[in-house]
Amino acid sequence: MEEAPPSPRVFLNHLDSYCGRNIGEYLSTSVVGATLESPEEEEEGEGDENYSVFEDSAAPKRQVYEIVGTLSKPESTNPRFAKETYAVSHQNELLSHLLECEIVLYNITEDATQIEEAMWAASALHAEIETFAKRKLFILISTIMTWANSKLPDPNKKKFSTYIVASGHQYGAEEGLFHYFFKICWLGETPAIPVFGDGNNIIPTIHIRDLAVVLQNVAEHKPDFQYVLAVDTSMHTLAQLVKGISKNIGPGKIEKVPKENAFLSKELTQMQLDMLFVNLRMESVYVKENFNVKWVAEAGLIENIAQVIMEYKQTRGLMPLKVYIHGPPGSGKSTIAKELCKHYKLHYVWIDDVISEKIADLERIVAKEADMVEEKVEEEAEEEGEEDEQEEGENIEAAKELLDEIKENMEQNKGYLDDVFRIKIMKDKLMSMPCRNQGYVLDGFPETYEQAVDLFKDDEAEEEDEEARGKMPKFNQIIIPEFIFSLTASDEFLTNRIINLPEMKVAGTRYTEDQFLQSLKRFRKLNTDDTTVLNYFDELEIHPQFIDVAVYEDPENSLTVPKIIKEIGEPRNYGLTDEEKEALERQAAEERLVKEAEEKAQQENKEAKEREERMARWEEWNKQQEEVKKQELEFLEAQSVPLRNYLMKNVMPTLMQGINECCRIRPDDPVNFLAEYIFKNSPDIDWNKKI
Repeated sequence: MEEAPPSPRVFLNHLDSYCGRNIGEYLSTSVVGATLESPEEEEEGEGDENYSVFEDSAAPKRQVYEIVGTLSKPESTNPRFAKETYAVSHQNELLSHLLECEIVLYNITEDATQIEEAMWAASALHAEIETFAKRKLFILISTIMTWANSKLPDPNKKKFSTYIVASGHQYGAEEGLFHYFFKICWLGETPAIPVFGDGNNIIPTIHIRDLAVVLQNVAEHKPDFQYVLAVDTSMHTLAQLVKGISKNIGPGKIEKVPKENAFLSKELTQMQLDMLFVNLRMESVYVKENFNVKWVAEAGLIENIAQVIMEYKQTRGLMPLKVYIHGPPGSGKSTIAKELCKHYKLHYVWIDDVISEKIADLERIVAKEADMVEEKVEEEAEEEGEEDEQEEGENIEAAKELLDEIKENMEQNKGYLDDVFRIKIMKDKLMSMPCRNQGYVLDGFPETYEQAVDLFKDDEAEEEDEEARGKMPKFNQIIIPEFIFSLTASDEFLTNRIINLPEMKVAGTRYTEDQFLQSLKRFRKLNTDDTTVLNYFDELEIHPQFIDVAVYEDPENSLTVPKIIKEIGEPRNYGLTDEEKEALERQAAEERLVKEAEEKAQQENKEAKEREERMARWEEWNKQQEEVKKQELEFLEAQSVPLRNYLMKNVMPTLMQGINECCRIRPDDPVNFLAEYIFKNSPDIDWNKKI
């Protein structure tokens, strides 16, 4: 059996960029020659996604492209789909890598600095045509704004083919140009999403995966002309695109702002702004008629918005985090829920707050009826404006009706709202875009099995047939919690905890003695049967995790929260922005300087204190030494008085006489003379007796 030839080697610049990463990943899993299949062959091989027809019949099946290339940032991680990545320092080194590849893809849609390198690469390869062992292809991925101005060397189709693929503005996966709008919609921090200018400019677009398929078609079909237009069939304006994104992932509203405001945004580059302001009506006839493209989003972004949003969330790891905290009164549910919201940037959902918020929102909508002023709508958007106005009028009527029903029900029940309304209001909250985007932490609601069934059931599911009746309704996957934590503690522990709370914390809350004991009794009653709210989640295979808060003996639950965080895992939202990182770095630097200054001051104070102590000890020691010397002198002086008297009386007279006599005579040996003199003249010696 003949050895299979190596896979075609594809060079792609900036593999770590949005476009490079998605195109590289697609081609690395694409079967070589798959786009050359005829529809009949495609149907025959439908069961095998790796089935393909090749230019070279001897080539083996299941052969995929081998991806190599450069990175835009040296610190970027090597993509898992790339066979090799290069960090080139000069052009000769880059050229040697390009010559090893059968296909060279250069993307200039994201980085304008790559245009010069791409033009050089095409010319350098053209100059090396005579050395080519195989035919090579050079494909420039250009934008719809610059492709007509891009000039590649004249192709030598036998050995070197060059193409320019003019790409519409790319979207899909983590999003490219439109990521700015997706992000501010997902964050939900603005009531309306900005549209720069009048928004009537038409923006040609293409899904990033569709662009990759077009590139594969160009590489395998090798068309006779150099220029290929890659756009989907949509003719959406900027306003339509932004509104579609806003309605499906954001607040649902747009706001037209002056073009000048766009230049104030730090998240949009000049190149991206130019792309947003483009106004081109383009149609890719050749691609439709001659290429074999299995479109991901042929009709465009808006028609495929649900799929695009799901791709965006999954690729960027922005899936919502939904948590339900269950437990008796006094167990710390609210404290823990708020701490989790703070840590994970989630929305705190407490039934009383939700009801108050809903009533205030309904009153605000109803108040619009009296103040409604006709807005002037431009002729181009007249139909759209009428539709919005009609929708707003319907919303006002519905809001007024619901508000009246809620107030009437609360009056009849002494301020308490029936479950029918509580469930509806809570479901609206959980279905709101902020909760669907980031997620939520439910504080103690639902309380019963029945409430849980009504709250989480899928209202849009088809009615079940007779055989399925009596079973639990299908649950709504969009709003169902992912984590259930049930806090446990004895009545004695909870009662003692409430008793020991400061008076200022208890005042005005439901933790007065009577109310607390009543709430605790009600909770125990609701959670002793076989059909409790926890049983509901158990039946759905969402098993609760029980945490005994009494074990920690921690009034602030500062030990319980880390335990829950460990169980949940890492956050699923955007990391810090550059501004937030700079602010934190600044704060850390300031804190470090303050700490260093404090440590230096403490060290200086310590050293000064030690010096003072040493000086004090030195002075004390000197005083003691002086005192000792003084006492020694006094002692010696006292001891020397009798001796002195003795010497003056018995020794000094004879000694002085001998010295005087020695001085008068001046003998040769004065010491011997003095000794003999003292001996002879000593008053204690009787010389007569000696003789």
